[in-house]
Amino acid sequence: MKKITFFLSAILAASVVAHAQTDTTTLFQELEEVTINAPVAQVTNNHTALTNEQLNQSNTGQNLPFLLASTPALVATSDDGLGIGYTYFRIRGTDHTRINMTLNDVPLNDSESQTVFWVNMTDMASSMTSLNVQRGVGTSTNGSASFGASINMQTGNGSQSGSVPAGSYGSSSDDSSSATLSFNGGMYNTFREMINAHIVLPNHWRANARFSKVNSDGFLYRTASDLYSYYGDLGWYGNKTEVVGRFFGGSEKTGMGWDGVDYNTAYGINGADRRYNPAGAYTVTDSQGNDSTAYYPNQTDNYAQQHAQLSIHHSFNPQWSLSTTLHYTHGAGYYEQYKKKSYSYWGLDASGKSYGMYQKHLNNHFFGAVVSAKYLSEAVDAQIGCAANDYIGAHWGILDYLATPTHEPLPIHYEYYRNDANKIDANIYAKANWRIIHKSQEQLSLYADMQYRYVRYHRTGLNDENMENLPLTVNYHFFNPKAGITYHNRGHLLSASFAIANREPSRNNYKENTRFDSQTQTWTGLPKAERLYDYELGYQYQHSRFHIGANCYFMDYDNQLVLTGEYNDVGAMKTTNVKDSYRMGVELSAGVRITDWMRWEGNIVASRNKIQNYHQILDLYDNQSDWNWIGTDSVTGDVTIAFSPTITAMSLFTFDYAGFIATIQTNVVSKQYLDNTMDENAMLRAYSTTNLHLEYTLPIGKPEIKLLCQINNLFDAKYANNGGADASRFADGSRCTWYFAQAGINAHAGFVVRW
Repeated sequence: MKKITFFLSAILAASVVAHAQTDTTTLFQELEEVTINAPVAQVTNNHTALTNEQLNQSNTGQNLPFLLASTPALVATSDDGLGIGYTYFRIRGTDHTRINMTLNDVPLNDSESQTVFWVNMTDMASSMTSLNVQRGVGTSTNGSASFGASINMQTGNGSQSGSVPAGSYGSSSDDSSSATLSFNGGMYNTFREMINAHIVLPNHWRANARFSKVNSDGFLYRTASDLYSYYGDLGWYGNKTEVVGRFFGGSEKTGMGWDGVDYNTAYGINGADRRYNPAGAYTVTDSQGNDSTAYYPNQTDNYAQQHAQLSIHHSFNPQWSLSTTLHYTHGAGYYEQYKKKSYSYWGLDASGKSYGMYQKHLNNHFFGAVVSAKYLSEAVDAQIGCAANDYIGAHWGILDYLATPTHEPLPIHYEYYRNDANKIDANIYAKANWRIIHKSQEQLSLYADMQYRYVRYHRTGLNDENMENLPLTVNYHFFNPKAGITYHNRGHLLSASFAIANREPSRNNYKENTRFDSQTQTWTGLPKAERLYDYELGYQYQHSRFHIGANCYFMDYDNQLVLTGEYNDVGAMKTTNVKDSYRMGVELSAGVRITDWMRWEGNIVASRNKIQNYHQILDLYDNQSDWNWIGTDSVTGDVTIAFSPTITAMSLFTFDYAGFIATIQTNVVSKQYLDNTMDENAMLRAYSTTNLHLEYTLPIGKPEIKLLCQINNLFDAKYANNGGADASRFADGSRCTWYFAQAGINAHAGFVVRW
């Protein structure tokens, strides 16, 4: 017990350095180009690489953002408080709409919202062979607009090199057929069941299949999740050619938790119930005239998504190869709410407000092709490629019920808005890496990457927020260059890079900020495209028993779209352009193998995130009871960007002995402002969480049976990792704010059986 106490104390005291790996040979390779197989996450300057084993070590049903908690400068957030329903993340303060994600080199971000809804892809980590996170501007192969960060994920067992590597997903070292069954359950009725199989077939054929089911009541009341997902691939792997077809997707039904709660509730002050969820609340008046609160039982989000990919890779000779991937994604669903709205919100010709039950629907198609040709020699790696993608999306709303009908009868399934969108996204690029010095103990390389990107976004119909017309067509032409240098000498690695990246606004950026004048046929408030100048300088040293590293970055923005702290009707954060802003910081990393059975890894990121010459006007009210407008207040000057912590840190102890593995991971996040006013009354408190993972492999041979136990938030911290603020202030200085409370200590246990 004393040893356990000592180690836990050491974790809390040592959350100061980076999560990295011990393999000297692979550490200094370009991480976006290779698959890493190592016992812990691999960090090289501004890169982090994880394998299937690392991603799934503590996988109890949480979505991918929470499985990436060891990544430097990453902050995960959750609506339901457990990380199972709607989950998001930020890297270096950049929100998920500015982080480019690809799966098998295919864009995964939704074309309009520019994010990935992980709730639609539950347990996808179980099908991944590797995952790479690149902070800052990524390379062209990491997506069409690798802006604040990029994540590149690979699935199945295709290597795109003409062979199947040993130890890849679902396979053993001799690449034999195998199967895995996994089950775990825990608090808040959280259960995850998963079965997958890797099948080796005659004549170079291989297949993978997986089915997962995740259920949870959620930490917050009425945020229950019912999630399904599947993955399957079938591939032919020859000496020079491989052809792989992949099919994956999932469906979800989740209770809404995006309304948030007040400060006292989120932090459990004065005995407040931290599980309270106001979503779906409405007032009921009985026959005696007494009011009470009830909750609409079907305040839910419902969505299904299917993906299909066909990849062909051919090696013409040891130098030249060609890869082509065709892809198609279909998504459809709706969310349902019972809320009090003005009649004009639904386009009805009546004054006043009423409770109404309405649905907002979405049906979209996304398809395209990604092509690249690679050249490899002793001195040069070169690649040229292109991609073309088309998105077609339909949005519409249906009002089915009004508690207080208007004088005109409500039509059955009354459609109160509809808008359609089309987005074409095409790019072409060329990149090369020149090895100027190529010796066994010394290497010097230069690389350059140039991309041209064209975007056309067109939409028509009615805006669902204000019933205004949306006849919008915009075109963008972007040039995204990147260049850098790396020097490796006897365990030392020095790197420097400079990149320019551009990114177009999202659908919500347009919807929330623009107004169309039907008389003049002109737009006002159109958001501007963002531009980023990214400077990176890194150093790494690798010893046989320890490693250290530091990466300095300066991200200079022009017209950055920053979060305002406000939310729209569906829980999405609003944004605004700011002319001059920057993010700068240092990412420190270290790790040491203390004994053959114990090692420590950690990271700490210190940053400064500022908007220069910022100006915002706040409405001033007398108090939160009466809301009488009494004037305005303003914030002017250099301010800290919302949701940008000054410090993030991670510490990880791993104990591995005789089939028993224990990991103790602590994450620390400093305070974050909810908007750009630097108001202490609109702030997320700093928090620290510790997770304990235990597993034991029974010494029985085949089948391999592993027992698991996961305890999240071991010290029962009462914290919130997300929130928002209204653009107003009260006479006493207080603010109208809301927070997303996260679960206290919660435990899960289960087993994994492999044949």
